[in-house]
Amino acid sequence: MRERLSQIDDVSATVHRLAVMLEAGVAPARAWAYLGEGSRTSGVPLITATVATVASAVERGAPIDQAIASAARACDARTRRAWSVIAAAWLVATESGAPLAGCLRDVSRALLELGDVQRSIDVALAAPVSTARLMTFLPLVGLIFGTLLGFDTVATLFTTVPGLVCVGAGVTMLLVSRWWNSLLIRAALPRRFAAGMAVELMAIAMAGGASVSRARSTTSAALVAHQMTEPGDEVRVDAVIDLARRAGVPAAELLRAEGAHARREALTASQKRAASLSVRLMLPLALCVLPAFMLLGVAPLLISVVTSTFTSL
Repeated sequence: MRERLSQIDDVSATVHRLAVMLEAGVAPARAWAYLGEGSRTSGVPLITATVATVASAVERGAPIDQAIASAARACDARTRRAWSVIAAAWLVATESGAPLAGCLRDVSRALLELGDVQRSIDVALAAPVSTARLMTFLPLVGLIFGTLLGFDTVATLFTTVPGLVCVGAGVTMLLVSRWWNSLLIRAALPRRFAAGMAVELMAIAMAGGASVSRARSTTSAALVAHQMTEPGDEVRVDAVIDLARRAGVPAAELLRAEGAHARREALTASQKRAASLSVRLMLPLALCVLPAFMLLGVAPLLISVVTSTFTSL
């Protein structure tokens, strides 16, 4: 988990380096080449191997946004989505004529915020997820406890008819518990990685001086091309554009503020789901894990006691 989050931070750092070089007058293709050379020669590279792949593709004449998206396919899901944000922002800035260096700085900041969101959610989920996994070993504790008391609970489970029935029912309940836990955990995971990025891309397009209709079409094309469309994005963009029109103020800053607000909303919603996860995980614990403990841990002990009692008689 820490590795994946550090990769998102590395993507943000890469974008910031690109912005600095572009502000200094380095051509985009040459800036990627410099970064690619650094990733190949550094002993402990701060830039992921994706950068070298992008630099090679750009050197062969590939469009930069497509080179980024293609190179990112080898990354894990989170890092791939972070690179998709860069590719979409690069495409929008290029098509709209927005200052590329400034846009990359804004995207770098947004990626840092997204990394913080993911980090907070992972920390909130860590305790309930670990508890759910630990409780699945509870039946094994019962077996060990019975053995320490001097009863052959393992033999009772696998060599008697009542024991085999307990094994079948207990294992089934444990499997159901694991399936149920995984469903609950997936439901608590954040549903949007790039929250607010559609609004950020619209801000980039507007910063290039494009009309609202042109900026909207450019942003939509980039979102579709890099698979970043999210429900509700158009409504959020329309509300900000309408406010800027009525107030007679530039829309770009309002859009950036709305993007930050969307990321805060996503963080709050995910933290609420993570907080309630510990309560919801009590259901599979009570209905599956504890009965499995009784079947696999307590029942063999009772069967052993009854069997040994009748045998001694």
